[in-house]
Amino acid sequence: MIKGIGIDITEIKRIQEMLQKHPQFVSKILTPAEKKQYEQLGGPRALEYLAGRWSLKESFSKAYGTGIGSAVGFQDIEIVDNELGAPVVTKAPFEGRVHASVSHTAVNVITEILLEETND
Repeated sequence: MIKGIGIDITEIKRIQEMLQKHPQFVSKILTPAEKKQYEQLGGPRALEYLAGRWSLKESFSKAYGTGIGSAVGFQDIEIVDNELGAPVVTKAPFEGRVHASVSHTAVNVITEILLEETND
């Protein structure tokens, strides 16, 4: 049964501006495993990855019904790319299945999270 759906759209330029203003931004948003993947990327791809993780975590918090804040923080959710490049949620405050999707243009990243309750 579907427990929640969340979507988000983020301007990549906005993430770039936050990164330039706040050097600790990467460590605030990314878990160590995500940061490891981020550091293996370069140029525009690294920025797309960072914006994608921001947006995916925003989408998760919307699907979860709390928004990012005191109930769910950026470090409470971990989403890494599998060997095919698909985002996989490896840590989250939800017991069921979490489906994640991310897409981007040169300007925007859009994400969707679907929370599915399982009976196994």
